[in-house]
Amino acid sequence: MAGNDHGGRLGEEFFTPGTSSFTDFLAAHRPELLGTRRILPDGVRAAPDRVPHGTTVLALAFRDGVLLAGDRRATMGNLIAQRDLEKVHPADDHTAVAFAGTVGLALDLVKLYQVELAHFEKIEGTAMTLGAKARRLAGMIRQNLGQAMQGLAVVPLLTGYDPSAPEGRRGRIFSFDLAGGLYEKRDFHAEGSGSPYARGALKKLYRRDMDRREAVLAALQALYDAADDDSATGGPDLNRRIFPVVSVITEDGFERLSEPETEELSRETIAQRHTRPDGPNAAPAP
Repeated sequence: MAGNDHGGRLGEEFFTPGTSSFTDFLAAHRPELLGTRRILPDGVRAAPDRVPHGTTVLALAFRDGVLLAGDRRATMGNLIAQRDLEKVHPADDHTAVAFAGTVGLALDLVKLYQVELAHFEKIEGTAMTLGAKARRLAGMIRQNLGQAMQGLAVVPLLTGYDPSAPEGRRGRIFSFDLAGGLYEKRDFHAEGSGSPYARGALKKLYRRDMDRREAVLAALQALYDAADDDSATGGPDLNRRIFPVVSVITEDGFERLSEPETEELSRETIAQRHTRPDGPNAAPAP
């Protein structure tokens, strides 16, 4: 590793049997490279309103898998720090993670998690189960507890396609608390400052048997409601052509919806609001 003088050769730590966790390897040999473990020195106070924070992200299971979406706004106190932030990222071929919270730490956590999953698969010769992936992410969040208590929190949302689950339940959603507590959500969930409004919208719009297009429209309607009531959540920006990031995971793997498709469905959502500003009615019971 950089900073270790081994005459251009790999150090002994690379040839010592140990864990298949890349995070644990760094913690043992180069802990200073784990940004999620750093806390501010005594006497130094965090200023959460001086660093960008991301909101709002949501997930919902549908007929063929699971969907993960997020708005694009990052705020810094009462300022808009970024209008086109990417909050939804693939973790591997059948898993994706989105985040709310401190942007810099969240992006580092996402990158480390991607490496963690790839490293495990290379060492063990097989991918983790989805449950193991969720537990591994929970452990990484727990390492950030010191910074979270100082106001620099990261709140991820994990989704994946689980071929071992019963048919119709293969799209799975996991949420976490600041201490690394792990919770599986059955149908849908949202995180971030706009999450109460997004969850409220999904309560009336959600159906388990939705196809992909219906699921995307429900997600866009929920994000629209979040932006309508939460100033930290950004709605579709027609002038700049900035629209939410929407990704789906099915048996075929991770897919991010193309910009033209997301724009088309976002414009359809906005057009519906012209006649019903508070959003569509809930679907009638079967």
